[in-house]
Amino acid sequence: MHPNPIYHSQDTATDIAFARDRAFGTLVLNGDLVPMVSHVPFLLAGDGSHADLHLVRSNPIARALNAPQPAMIAVNGPDGYISPDWYGIDHQVPTWNYVAVHLTGRLELLPQNALLPLLDRQSEAFESRLLPKPVWKTDKMPDAVMDRLMRMIVPCRLHIADIAATWKLAQNKPDAARLGAATGTQAAGFGLETGQLARIMRTPPEL
Repeated sequence: MHPNPIYHSQDTATDIAFARDRAFGTLVLNGDLVPMVSHVPFLLAGDGSHADLHLVRSNPIARALNAPQPAMIAVNGPDGYISPDWYGIDHQVPTWNYVAVHLTGRLELLPQNALLPLLDRQSEAFESRLLPKPVWKTDKMPDAVMDRLMRMIVPCRLHIADIAATWKLAQNKPDAARLGAATGTQAAGFGLETGQLARIMRTPPEL
């Protein structure tokens, strides 16, 4: 998280809603020499108490879960470079604006019989965003093929103890400067999803 508390969210409900909507993040677990990292889709509970996901059985993180382990899912939102020229005020420096939510807790393996319900919940949640396309379901797969694929993956749950978020949106600048930076970052497109970032900068959430 950014060290400046002005960017720290105190609105857990907003952070949960953001992470649930993104539904994809970077899973990090302590390793012997460097952190173990995997990029995963997940389902976040409405109250933020846990996140469910699956991993390939051969993933080093999955292999490390002979017992529950401390872990984090870092959820990245839109980000963009901010030129000081866009503020319209003197003596500013370049920076980068972004949104990020960190979900921290303990990661454990779930029983293997939890896998198919998890896959069905994931496909239902993700496919429902593609309407009016018919929702893909696991029962569309031949049983033998589905059984073989399921042997390759394991279900996991992150029991979440802490949710922390950074919403770095130029809140430390006058309104006119923040709006100028939003216009500049959208026009420049230097970053990821700069249009969404600009929209959030124009109407920052009450954190």
